[in-house]
Amino acid sequence: MGTRAYLYIISFSTIAITGCKKPYAPKIVASNANFLVVEGVINTGQDSTFIKLSRTVNVSAKITAKPELNATVVIENDMNATYPLQEKGNGVYAAPPLNLDSNRKYYLSIRTADNKTYQSAPVEVKTTPQIDSVLYKIQTDGVQLYVNTHDISNKTRYYRWDYTETWIFHTAYGDTYKLVNGSPVYRLPNDPQIYQCWRSDTSSTITLASTAQQSSDVVLQLPLTFVSSTSEKLERRYSILVQEYALTEPEFEYYENIKTNTEQLGGIFDAQPSSIKGNITCTSNPTEPVIGFISASTITKKRIFIDNAQLPAWVAYTYYDQQGCNLDTITLKSATDIAQFYGGNPPLYLPTYQPYLAAPATCVDCTLRGTNKQPAFWQ
Repeated sequence: MGTRAYLYIISFSTIAITGCKKPYAPKIVASNANFLVVEGVINTGQDSTFIKLSRTVNVSAKITAKPELNATVVIENDMNATYPLQEKGNGVYAAPPLNLDSNRKYYLSIRTADNKTYQSAPVEVKTTPQIDSVLYKIQTDGVQLYVNTHDISNKTRYYRWDYTETWIFHTAYGDTYKLVNGSPVYRLPNDPQIYQCWRSDTSSTITLASTAQQSSDVVLQLPLTFVSSTSEKLERRYSILVQEYALTEPEFEYYENIKTNTEQLGGIFDAQPSSIKGNITCTSNPTEPVIGFISASTITKKRIFIDNAQLPAWVAYTYYDQQGCNLDTITLKSATDIAQFYGGNPPLYLPTYQPYLAAPATCVDCTLRGTNKQPAFWQ
């Protein structure tokens, strides 16, 4: 067993499977682009509004996100009413439920820390219909999820959905001991458990639908996402929260353009990349590109749960299988021996010769990948 950052002492084991991937590192063209990216929707209903500001980064850069900090973000309407957003950290700005007048038009004003100003075009309020249902169908290799919705007034016509998945997972091994100053100590019943956690993930694809060419404004069994039968998500219990947005036609075209440029390119017969123009302008420098489209609408939601007992007897191939979690027998007999397991930083000397079963912390502590606090919505 090689050097570990730290270990947990454990009491039982499971079978682990190792895996490997061969990395692919294409040549990347550097760029000095530092464009503002604006994400979010002005929520005119009874939920909070969240706007995320960031800057574009090069694919080759060491950082994958560059949040725009210390900006002033304000929602305004065509009657000069203003609704300021508060900075929440990491480029996120929020306002509590606003219950805005649906007869007004709204836009977003932004002033960055370097005094650049940006403004979105005024947009009408769209009322999003309720989601009729979120359902799933069991297939031979996993679960396919769908959404159904309709607008009896035939006014929506353009839709977008995103979702958040949450699931229970367990580490490769349970823990009987915890380390206190480097010494193994029995875990007490009231100690926080680190074997079972919840983990969440958000959608990474753009899901759109248009009924503009249909006589009725109805969307039936639109595919949302597929969960593989070997996924950790289905090992115990899985939940998905689906959010629905009513779009204007220009906003639908904006997202359709992004979807084409980011998800459907690669073949010689695919659509070619095109410029993505939203409805946000840099008012202090109109030639500066800005990425984003700000709309104003209500947002509807629906959540479902899927229990493993409702599914075939599938076997999950978990994160811990991929990590190749294995047990080692160790005897902690000197500070030097202990240091080998703690990256050269020996904890308290153990005077007795005591063998223990140990594994890397990533194989024992679920809080390194999720939270051991049950979400409020979990049933």
